Amino acid sequence: MAFWRRKKKDDIITLGLNEPPAPKPVAPEVQTALRQETRLEPPAGAASPAQTTPETIIPPMPLEPAPTGAAPSSLPQSQTLDRARAGEAFTPERDVATPPVAPLAASAPETTKPRPPAPVVPSRSPFNSSILGLNRSIEELQAEEAALEAAFAARFRRAVSATRESLSEKIDTVFQNRKQIDAELLDDLEEALIAADIGVPTTLAILENVRRGISRKEINDIEALKASIKNQVLEIFRQAEGNGIASETETGASVAPYVLMRVGVNRVGKTTTIGKLAQRIKAEGNDVLICAADTFRAAASDQLAIWAERTGVPLIQQKQGTDPAAVLFDALKAAKARESDVLIVDTAGRIHNKSNLMAELEKMKRIAGREVESAPHETLLVIDAVTGQNGLEQARQFLKVAGVTGIVLTKLDGTAKGGIAVAIAKELGLPIRYAGIGEKVDDLVVFDAEQYVNSLFE
Repeated sequence: MAFWRRKKKDDIITLGLNEPPAPKPVAPEVQTALRQETRLEPPAGAASPAQTTPETIIPPMPLEPAPTGAAPSSLPQSQTLDRARAGEAFTPERDVATPPVAPLAASAPETTKPRPPAPVVPSRSPFNSSILGLNRSIEELQAEEAALEAAFAARFRRAVSATRESLSEKIDTVFQNRKQIDAELLDDLEEALIAADIGVPTTLAILENVRRGISRKEINDIEALKASIKNQVLEIFRQAEGNGIASETETGASVAPYVLMRVGVNRVGKTTTIGKLAQRIKAEGNDVLICAADTFRAAASDQLAIWAERTGVPLIQQKQGTDPAAVLFDALKAAKARESDVLIVDTAGRIHNKSNLMAELEKMKRIAGREVESAPHETLLVIDAVTGQNGLEQARQFLKVAGVTGIVLTKLDGTAKGGIAVAIAKELGLPIRYAGIGEKVDDLVVFDAEQYVNSLFE
């Protein structure tokens, strides 16, 4: 599954590896020999080709293998011409006929022992194991893509396993030994959904739709009730994707660099998220640059420097206390000079003084928009899934000042209350762009709503 998809098909370089190879240059003396061959005339008195019958054609004499130590016999003319057509140079020492040597009567044929197979030496060609798949068939690439998607699905299932087990246990308890839907069942179901941190407003909205379906005779049994809840949760994510920025492809590939700002309170995994984003986007073949615009916290720049070194991504930073907008201006200039594809901008993680934060972010947005068309193209808010409803309240504060376009939900694998993702999509009305499902650098994945719902409601 592609992580970053702004690269268009037209941007792919065609190497022409599947095209037939160009013919090798033929030496001038070989070309002369070929021309002479085509102009051979029959000897005087010989019949013309039209008068020659099959009986008059004399087959070539078979060549006897030379015994060990004997000089090699002359090459047949057909082999000489084959070499000429293949582009090999005409070498008199090799191609001139040599008189055969008579075999020795007393010599016995030498027994040739089979040689052991030569060890296979791995090729050093960069295309032998090319990540571009240039050495593989379409079927192999499709099989590899299917394997990657299956691996992603398995990792996502493991990440939400704690939430799934908690929610499934509560729902199974609600439905245990019940064959009909009544008011008591719906009340117990409400408690189970709220306990999974789906949130009170979202839970009430889901159950209101369930009651409406029951009254219309659309929901008649427990299985229909489960399917209704699952479909409603999936619809919540789909509606949220209609707001904000649901994909980086919404900005044309001709606009560069793609400016991606990151906001959020401290200690929710902002710096780690930037490092993982940089690594994953770089792995897709993009040139990435990081801007350390949080100049009010010295630890932020130090942590970014560590991630930049670890991922091999350049970092633009200045001393502590520098105007963040000035750092962003330098980073934008550097990104355009480098022709970078993506610029990831770190911003201050504080909300205790909203007026200053708003003024700072507005200034940074003005500078970004002046230097790059429609920048910033995304403003991602990082939320810690473990904090649950507290993180949702922090998100509401940032929405008032930061112009957030999407959510990054970190530590989804570390909580039994992963239902917060549903509450975020419903109450904030913003798409969840990425999810952190582990500590490794590749444990930041594109959030797949359908996969999440399927993993949560089995």
